[in-house]
Amino acid sequence: MLTEKAAELEAQFAEFSPPALEVFASEKEFFRMRAEFRVWHEEDDFYYVMFEPGDKFTRHRVDQFPVAGRLINELMPRLLAAVKQHDVLRRKLFQVDFLTTQSGQALISLLYHKALDDSWLEPARWLKQELGVELVGRSRKVKHKVDQDWVVETMTVAGRTLHYKQVENSFTQPNAGVAEKMLNWAVDASRGLSGDLLELYCGNGNFSLALADSFDRVVGTEIAKSSVQAAQYNIERNGISNVRIARMASEDFSAAMLGQGGGRRFQELNLAEYNFTTVLVDPPRAGLDDDTVELVRRYDHILYISCNPDTLHANLTALADSHCIERFALFDQFPYTHHKECGVLLSRRQSR
Repeated sequence: MLTEKAAELEAQFAEFSPPALEVFASEKEFFRMRAEFRVWHEEDDFYYVMFEPGDKFTRHRVDQFPVAGRLINELMPRLLAAVKQHDVLRRKLFQVDFLTTQSGQALISLLYHKALDDSWLEPARWLKQELGVELVGRSRKVKHKVDQDWVVETMTVAGRTLHYKQVENSFTQPNAGVAEKMLNWAVDASRGLSGDLLELYCGNGNFSLALADSFDRVVGTEIAKSSVQAAQYNIERNGISNVRIARMASEDFSAAMLGQGGGRRFQELNLAEYNFTTVLVDPPRAGLDDDTVELVRRYDHILYISCNPDTLHANLTALADSHCIERFALFDQFPYTHHKECGVLLSRRQSR
């Protein structure tokens, strides 16, 4: 399937005359660091199930899940066996979310169709110790965490070890092995660039930290409070001094940069002090809005990470008169699916 994905991507973007496509494969098994399962109750027993995509009635029992990481597969039966021992833990449990790391940490979220109160905490503490994990309980408008609701992932990027705080119920790349390849590709694609880097949609600082050594300074923007807090933790944990994170929506930041307003947070950035030559964007599936397209056009180099080739194509069509593709990559974040994750380095066209 990866060969087919590469051929489809090459055909879709042929009009832009890109260089040879760089293809980064995933492991065939045990590659997902995140997994979510519904819990199906049947008399006194219960087990994990998954539903057919778009079909909430056709379910499949899941005892093991080979695409998920080894730690998730190890924890799956142990969790059910432990939860069955406590009625407070098992009653009205309808979903289990696993978040694990390459470094061996795990966080499990238990979701309930009942109101959780403090009576849940005592057996939850026992469960945390029994499994050696971080634990969170959720019901409508209620969240109980036993100690902490995050884990720390470790990545090796350009020979450096980087640590990333990953918070429960916040976005993280599910395929850590391929995510590591993405970071290393971005560092390699940035070789020879200089000046300062502006990053939109920076999340927990995933790319910001990896690229800190490639640029004089990095400014990232992110709207999610939990991601901004995680990014600040990651900056301090990794001893990085040239990265700054601003809590702003990328759309608001773009509008402000284009002279269409700008609030206190924007003014505090003092962007006139920076020499931005490169911008990095990793937008949601909808791609870049029109204002952001016009903003990124200002920069000599654009690093674009995309989870949707269709919106990437539309954005590149809008940018084709000013920029051309220097690097082109396919990251197989989701083997066995048609999903494609792309990386593109664009550089300003030379005036004729």
